[in-house]
Amino acid sequence: MRSGFLLIGVKSGITKSRLSSNDNSAIAGGKPLFDKRLPIASPEGLPGDDFLGDVQKILQSRRLTNGRFVRELESAAAAYLGVPHCVAVSNGTTGLVLTLRALGLQGEVILPSFTFHATAHSVLWNGLKPVFADCDPETFCIHPQAVQARFTPRTAAILGVHLFGSPASVAELEAIATSQNAYLILDAAHAFGSKVDGRHVGTFGTAEIFSFSPTKLLVAGEGGLIATQDAVLARRLRAARNYGDAGNYDPELLGLNARMSEFHAALALRGLDGLDARIERRNQIRIHYLRRLAALPGLRFQQIRPGNRSACKDFSVLVDETAFGCSRDWLFDLLQKENIEVKRYFWPPVHRQLLFRNFWDGQPLPVTEQISDRVLNLPIYSSLLDEDVERVCEAIFRAHESAITGRKAKAFGA
Repeated sequence: MRSGFLLIGVKSGITKSRLSSNDNSAIAGGKPLFDKRLPIASPEGLPGDDFLGDVQKILQSRRLTNGRFVRELESAAAAYLGVPHCVAVSNGTTGLVLTLRALGLQGEVILPSFTFHATAHSVLWNGLKPVFADCDPETFCIHPQAVQARFTPRTAAILGVHLFGSPASVAELEAIATSQNAYLILDAAHAFGSKVDGRHVGTFGTAEIFSFSPTKLLVAGEGGLIATQDAVLARRLRAARNYGDAGNYDPELLGLNARMSEFHAALALRGLDGLDARIERRNQIRIHYLRRLAALPGLRFQQIRPGNRSACKDFSVLVDETAFGCSRDWLFDLLQKENIEVKRYFWPPVHRQLLFRNFWDGQPLPVTEQISDRVLNLPIYSSLLDEDVERVCEAIFRAHESAITGRKAKAFGA
């Protein structure tokens, strides 16, 4: 059994004496806090030898795609989420692309710029125009008021994102979509297992699309899933993942080869066991980080709205250089030196990326810019040990102390 949160009850912060007495840290060019690289993510819920039995069954069946295990995964996922229809696909991005295609959209799609660029890729692949809306400064998800302000007669859909596993403002977005006679599609790549007031993500909007890639909580190696209440859309999606062919060799829409293999489905199916326990553990780690780092000035965190459950796919901090003592990028480099893998998800934001600059209409996105320029993502996965979380926090405290000490020395001309 893990040590739990024995250190969380202690007054937050690493004492100045402890910091100043450690002259061998990576800050001073000494030994890193971690002898080996601490990864930011680690594949979760991977099965044991029982999976080999599944592989044998698949090989014996001679059916390698869209067979028994794909159907079982779709059924089990639908039961878990509480939604009537789930369609397995090769990955989350193809799920987004095919959902927009199956809906026959034309015109504009409103989406956040603070997201992984695959969200926006799906819009361009369908010949639609991306319209970027600003995000909420607390949840980091797309802001409903910003969405409302971006509507035009050409708007066909809202494409929201449950960022880092934290649910977007689905009730407000659904109300806007209904009032404007537009579709609401939700990129739920990070959010399998997340909840809004006890209701699973996957049951909102026209459709929600999940990813089962190796950094997610439910891993298929590669794979994705589309959840929807719409039986007609589900039928079209099943055709769309098979080149648009519903089974009569006469395609009804422009589809792709987006079938999920039986091997990937079997892997994800095994991973459903223990999913809620992994989510609980990740939330424990999130709280551990929050309690330890809250004592530091200049750090801010993504807020999870009351009543919501985040799958905690990522844990992020925002670094205010003036208050913290150093920039986000300086802290990024320092943690890398301590053998701690960290990321800047998502920087630059989509509207500043080379592919999308020409599609941005110049509408200011001040919250998006501020969050993107300050965001830093720390390691989080259910097998991460409490003592490793502590050492990550220690490295951040050291960075702050070093930065403040250097600032004072510079001020006094040392």
